[in-house]
Amino acid sequence: MGCGSSTNAYYLLRKSEKAFKAAVLIQRWYRRYVARLEMRRRCTWRIFQSIEYSCEQDQIKLHNFFSYLMDHFTPSSSNERDFISRILTEEESYKDTELEKLCDYESVEVPDSYMGPHLSFPLRPDHATALVEAFKQKQQLHARYVLKLLHETRRHLMQLPNINHVSTCYSEEVTVCGDLHGRLDDLFLIFYKNGLPSPEKSYVFNGDFVDRGKQSIEILIILFAFLLVYPKEVHLNRGNHEDHMVNLRYGFTKEVMQKYKVHGKKILKMLQNVFCWLPLGTLIDQKVLILHGGVSDMTDLELLGQIERHKFVSVLRGKKREEKCRHVDSAAMNSESPEGVDSPKCSSFPGSCLHPSASRTELSQWVRQTVQEELEKCRRQVGFGETPADKELTCVSSVTMSESELESCGTSHSRQEEWKQIVDILWSDPVPQEGCTMNTVRGGGCYFGPDVTEKILQKHGLQLLIRSHECKQEGYEFCHNRKVLTIFSASNYYEVGSNRGAYVKLGPDLIPHFVQYQANKTAHTLTMRQRISRVEESAFRALREKLFAHKSDLICAFKGYDQDDTGIITLSDWATAVESVLRLGLPWRMLRPQLVRSAAGGMLEYKSWLEHLAVEQRSKEHIQSSLLETIYRNRSNLETIFRIIDSDHSGLISFEEFRQTWKLFSSHMNIELTDDGSSDLVRSIDFNKDGNIDFNEFLEAFRLIERSHGDDKAAELPPTLHSRDSS
Repeated sequence: MGCGSSTNAYYLLRKSEKAFKAAVLIQRWYRRYVARLEMRRRCTWRIFQSIEYSCEQDQIKLHNFFSYLMDHFTPSSSNERDFISRILTEEESYKDTELEKLCDYESVEVPDSYMGPHLSFPLRPDHATALVEAFKQKQQLHARYVLKLLHETRRHLMQLPNINHVSTCYSEEVTVCGDLHGRLDDLFLIFYKNGLPSPEKSYVFNGDFVDRGKQSIEILIILFAFLLVYPKEVHLNRGNHEDHMVNLRYGFTKEVMQKYKVHGKKILKMLQNVFCWLPLGTLIDQKVLILHGGVSDMTDLELLGQIERHKFVSVLRGKKREEKCRHVDSAAMNSESPEGVDSPKCSSFPGSCLHPSASRTELSQWVRQTVQEELEKCRRQVGFGETPADKELTCVSSVTMSESELESCGTSHSRQEEWKQIVDILWSDPVPQEGCTMNTVRGGGCYFGPDVTEKILQKHGLQLLIRSHECKQEGYEFCHNRKVLTIFSASNYYEVGSNRGAYVKLGPDLIPHFVQYQANKTAHTLTMRQRISRVEESAFRALREKLFAHKSDLICAFKGYDQDDTGIITLSDWATAVESVLRLGLPWRMLRPQLVRSAAGGMLEYKSWLEHLAVEQRSKEHIQSSLLETIYRNRSNLETIFRIIDSDHSGLISFEEFRQTWKLFSSHMNIELTDDGSSDLVRSIDFNKDGNIDFNEFLEAFRLIERSHGDDKAAELPPTLHSRDSS
């Protein structure tokens, strides 16, 4: 018995040892597995964010391209002057009487066949609830009601301060939501989980309601309706996407015109004037500050509270032509600063530094140099004559003045300071490093460190800054010693499964309580590996498109490492060259296995690799490679340009508008186009001969100009189009 018991004990011990070792091996394998997935997730996340911020940079540069042309192009006739003013000059906020006359919602009839929701004013709670239910059923609110709702919303917003003050004394808690970006399902889910706005349920929506998603107008209608029903419980902050110039690029303008084909233009005009009246921030119990982007070392809540916010219809443009001062301060021109006024620092859009302390000669030289550099950047921005040497990542100045302008006018320092305050709170991002520097990744605002946060909080007696503006995987994230909280409410922002949405609830103790969610049902059924693989696939697809869009520049960069023209470079040189062209700040060596499938001996045949990229894109688009590359690189910019020129948002531009636009561009693009040549060109690209130019025809026109910069294709140019360099 004793011997048998000892044997059994021995075998049990051996068995338990094996089980323990197996458990350790499994645990070790699982940790490595999870670590690899996490590394893939982080790389994927970086790809998406780098591409997103690169697009935001392009938007700011493109707007400054137009601003630059406006400031330096001299119209030769009143028609040209009116045309330029109409497409480029930022519009003032309308007066009540002018806006009522412009929109005239009372003249819009609701037909008997209309089956959607009806509104009567003043709105009641059941009206707002009915809108929610109607949009769940995919119904659309009639344009008359939309216009009336926007009119009443604007009237209400005009009564509000720049910074709303909210108290938890009047409700048990305040719910703060971040970016929604047109994701209506996320808003529905928030209301389902947290309840509809009511006297007992206060909400703060922290900007970026529109763009990117497909149901931005529905989100606005719901939020504006609840704002009017519960003006003390619903608070809306302005985001950087509540800007009509940004909407031209990121989809909201297009969405409105598609859904409201007849009255879309009126609705957009109303929205433009509603957006500029949105408050800039919210303060809870004098302790929690809510801003869309963040702060800078220059942020001043007292100054923010005094700004006439409605004058900044589009924050992208820091000044207006009509607001330039008539005379330059002689003290500034003679190296003297007025008493009590410091020389202005760099603006929140990088690259825009003027030096009022410089002498007249120095200032003139600086302006000449800046204008030339500006012109080169503007040419490259819309894809004309790009070379790898031109690809330095610089942000276009938002304040450029010719020498003659400097002699006759100047920019109001106080106006610029107000603009800077708004730009910083809408566009800035927190970083771990100390200090405050220009946000060169987005192209606007600044990076602010924990010391800047601490300074602002102490100065105003605050304990927490809540901001949005950045997608976070879990829907929220603390930084700066838990003094800054980022809240993002659009789930699946980049791709299904890419991120959760979240909102935060604050009670009288001001302790944050988070609720996370996934609005997409598919995301719930995916395993972690499936979710990461799906998002990763989408990210690399977007990255390959980006690489293909810069195919010509990549070839030039690769040849710089291939002096003997062998067609082969090292993988290390490949990574360096790709970053020098795309400037996305990505770990290309780590991403290489997903982008380069075959590389024998650490060497890459780059021509075949690029051809493989071209085959992938052509198989999807069925367009010739040269044109497709141009479209991929410039399509977003060109579509924005097209929509600016298409002032009535009809999807078409007239021959006259096209001719005026080309005259504007040709003076800066080294392209000589006579009046007869302009007429011939516009007729030649009107392929369907309907007397108008649609977007596809507009793209073709840009391709013709792109071809004019290639020496090997000069023979292909139409006879009416000549390069000044060759004349």
